[in-house]
Amino acid sequence: MAAAGAASAELVIGWCIFGLLLLAILAFCWIYVRKYQSQRESEVVSTITAIFSLAIALITSALLPVDIFLVSYMKNQNGTFKDWANANVSRQIEDTVLYGYYTLYSVILFCVFFWIPFVYFYYEEKDDDDTSKCTQIKTALKYTLGFAVICALLLLVGAFVPLNVPNNKNSTEWEKVKFLFEELGSSHGLAALSFSISSLTLIGMLAAITYTAYGMSALPLNLIKGTRSTAYERLENTEDIEEVEQHIQTIKSKSKDGRPLPARDKRALKQFEERLRTLKKRERHLEFIENSWWTKFCGALRPLKIIWGIFFILVALLFVISLFLSNLDKALHSAGIDSGFIIFGANLSNPLNMLLPLLQTVFPLDYILITIIIMYFIFTSMAGIRNIGIWFFWIRLYKIRRGRTRPQALLFLCMILLLIVLHTSYMIYSLAPQYVMYGSQNYLIETNVTSDNRKGNSTLFVPKRCDADAPEDQCTVTRTYLFLHKFWFFSAAYYFGNWAFLGVFLIGLIVSCCKGKKSVIEGVDEDSDISDDEPSVYSV
Repeated sequence: MAAAGAASAELVIGWCIFGLLLLAILAFCWIYVRKYQSQRESEVVSTITAIFSLAIALITSALLPVDIFLVSYMKNQNGTFKDWANANVSRQIEDTVLYGYYTLYSVILFCVFFWIPFVYFYYEEKDDDDTSKCTQIKTALKYTLGFAVICALLLLVGAFVPLNVPNNKNSTEWEKVKFLFEELGSSHGLAALSFSISSLTLIGMLAAITYTAYGMSALPLNLIKGTRSTAYERLENTEDIEEVEQHIQTIKSKSKDGRPLPARDKRALKQFEERLRTLKKRERHLEFIENSWWTKFCGALRPLKIIWGIFFILVALLFVISLFLSNLDKALHSAGIDSGFIIFGANLSNPLNMLLPLLQTVFPLDYILITIIIMYFIFTSMAGIRNIGIWFFWIRLYKIRRGRTRPQALLFLCMILLLIVLHTSYMIYSLAPQYVMYGSQNYLIETNVTSDNRKGNSTLFVPKRCDADAPEDQCTVTRTYLFLHKFWFFSAAYYFGNWAFLGVFLIGLIVSCCKGKKSVIEGVDEDSDISDDEPSVYSV
């Protein structure tokens, strides 16, 4: 009873910590969205939607270490179950985590296929001043209906794709249909939800290849390199202003005698005047930033930024080297594309796969490392989206600017992060498959020991790390794994996606090394809608 009470107390403390984590996530999401949203175009509904979607993305990513912790917590290090962890309690814990995934993944489907598209199209129609609210809602619902149909099709396909084949090859069509419905009922809708989530994860993989791979190289190097000197930029800007003014005076001097300017000179004059307005705008921003206390404060934190940059690049190298060795292991030792390149255990050790078992000996270092990697994956994704912007093939749709981001761009940002977070779980599994499946669980195996004092052999039970050969009743598989490997063709696509991720990271690393320092007011030249009353949003 005392052991059960202590275990219950520890679980309560664990859930309290998780609750505090949720509050921290909500606070971070509110600060992040308010930091980047446009002050002139902010809307209550779009702001709430962006904060809620970003929070769901972060909470879903936090569920992976919780899942691993719970399956590991039920067993002792010697391979035996804890006193309180009987079959019913274990099943309750597994069901709780599974229902958590059901809830969060269902909310993600709702956000991606209904709520975010509806809010996006609602505000797209709002740009037209002649449109009434009723017309806006009707038009938004009309476009959102297309997304809802896609979601329904994915659920139907996932529900009725047979994962098992009927044993009787001579079955009638009715028996085959009946078998599909029985399989759907036995899986409790897991296959349907898993297929839909895997389809979104595939899109998230493309987003991770585009944004996260570049962000993993751009974020650390930007922190290390810093920004250009404000005083030097002001000097350059002043020289540019003088040069442009000289060109304008030269063109205007051609019409002093009353002759009209040629069309070519008129076009050139207009371009020079536009350029002069932009340069003077830059001058005002640079002057404000140079005299700002925030600039002096950031200058004092420069050594800390360099340290963070070095730390982030080391985490990126750990991640990339581990991913390369893991993928190489699959290429050499997996059963091939028909199995989705699934491999149990590790024939080629990678740094992360070696580090996690070492950290498991000191609670909770392994969970801290997994959480750091997941958060790093998300933050580098945010950095990649900020640096690249939101594109549709070769067409740039939106830019992410501090204090200047439109509501539609924020909604796109949150949707992309939702998709990337779905892919995060598979990336972590690729790095440490055995750890993601079983955590730190051990099970007992019989070993025959020959004794010198006694004739004959004696049986000894020794603990062994849980793996694919472990009995089902001795090792509990995480619920994350059930969602990851329902369909082999998705696993095969993720495998090739990992190679593409590594390639884009290397390209991004070369590009980031070759690029110079950023301007302290980057974006002023590009954004034509920048006003002069809020220059502080461009401070570093």
